[in-house]
Amino acid sequence: MSDSRLHSPAAARNRQPILEVLRQVLPERARILEVASGSGEHALYCAGAMPGWHWQPSDPTDEALASIAAWRETAALPNLAAPRHLDATEPDGWPAESFDAIVAINLLHISPWAVTEALMARAGERLVPGGVLYLYGPYRRGGEHTAPSNAAFDASLRRHDPRWGVRDLEAVVAEATCRGLELARVVDMPANNLSVVFVRGQALSTA
Repeated sequence: MSDSRLHSPAAARNRQPILEVLRQVLPERARILEVASGSGEHALYCAGAMPGWHWQPSDPTDEALASIAAWRETAALPNLAAPRHLDATEPDGWPAESFDAIVAINLLHISPWAVTEALMARAGERLVPGGVLYLYGPYRRGGEHTAPSNAAFDASLRRHDPRWGVRDLEAVVAEATCRGLELARVVDMPANNLSVVFVRGQALSTA
């Protein structure tokens, strides 16, 4: 079992800052769908910290699904659901039920733009009114990288796959707006990343 568990150094570094933002924007009881859960460590950490959150992890790859399942078996958390296969670009593959939040951590820059379009479209459909779409990762702002390290990272991503790359925050916001999602909060995070919070159908207080 343990051989299937993947370990992400980035997840170990950013899980607490991510949890802090999620606690600010979500109620103590919430149904959460995580898209592209990867190793499953964020799901494990957040579900363990917030017993009132029912966390549904998902991923399109067998390796990630096996890792999530192994971490889940180790922890035996009642509010952490079994992982499900989910390719964001396949509308019929999404869960039919509604969610209070959809979470995507380090997804947009390592996927084609079509994934961003699909994520926004499905969030506009699957989130309850007032539900939250939470995104985490690096972004360009005003067409510029926020740090030289992000520029180098962007170049390496595009060498790996020309369809990948650090996204313009303004383009992401525009795509979300078209789907009835309102930008509620942008939070500076460690390592030149951002937490970007959208709300379906109503504004989120930034007090």
